[in-house]
Amino acid sequence: FLDIKDKVSNRGNEEGLLGLAFDPAYEANGHFYIYYSMANPRRSVISRLSVDPGNPNLANISTETPVLVIKQPYSNHNGGHIVFGPDGYLYIGLGDGGSGGDPHGNGQDRTTLLGSILRIDVSTLDSKGQYIVPADNPFVGVENGFKKEIWAYGFRNPWRFNFDLESGYLWVGDVGQNSWEEVDIVLPGHNYGWNLMEGSHCFHGRKLTSFLRNRTEDCDQAGLELPVVEYDRSGGCSITGGYVYRGTRIPSLVGAYVYGDFCTGKIWAIRQNEGVTTEHRLLADSSLKLSAFGEDSSGELYMLSFDKKIYRFALPE
Repeated sequence: FLDIKDKVSNRGNEEGLLGLAFDPAYEANGHFYIYYSMANPRRSVISRLSVDPGNPNLANISTETPVLVIKQPYSNHNGGHIVFGPDGYLYIGLGDGGSGGDPHGNGQDRTTLLGSILRIDVSTLDSKGQYIVPADNPFVGVENGFKKEIWAYGFRNPWRFNFDLESGYLWVGDVGQNSWEEVDIVLPGHNYGWNLMEGSHCFHGRKLTSFLRNRTEDCDQAGLELPVVEYDRSGGCSITGGYVYRGTRIPSLVGAYVYGDFCTGKIWAIRQNEGVTTEHRLLADSSLKLSAFGEDSSGELYMLSFDKKIYRFALPE
């Protein structure tokens, strides 16, 4: 369908072609969006392309229109997931820029796009890739140089996020530093803590940039949104966010948020009731290198692994 390996940089093990989202009106307009890494200089690119009008199984590479180009200081923590929300807007996940401990303080700096989930309107995208910032984005009209594209901030490396189309909640898995992986429900304008916090714990490996000097070494949690669930190194070392299950094959999973860990292959399910986590249970200890989850048009879930296979859950006996 699409081969752009000649322009994509995969020099770092977290670089590459990292995201793809079909336009909500794809059937009519043939547009889709990709997120990938480039080198010299190192940067992340979000572009729109179109399907070949003569062949629905091929993309027309010549139609690429860059929408956002974001400088990346390091090769890790690229984020890279892109998804259209139920509001029709494009959501983009960006890590803190990389290295370790967020040395530039990007997670708490709203004057950069890094360390954030963005929300933009591409419905009227022109030939130059000019998008619109929705008027109800939380930092529209706010001074101090804050980026208006930011929907929420304080993320280290949001690795896969998706909307529950029934509740409208946006669930994200945010990769931790050395101790804690976390699951968050994303609310507009909220601060998810990095690099003041790792999960619900103070992160003492941070460097106190000008954005952090008003915080004490005990880390003031006021105004921070803490995780729905977290797990330590006994559960794994790199979270892979999933989906709220809305399929029919496995009734016992309906309404549960399913996610996993890249390092261990463990897969869990979370349930919430009025903002309170009522269940967090291990579904499988798969030993797979889980890089992503997928969802089909019927709400059934799939798992992608580094063994070059796609999996789905077996029906209970």
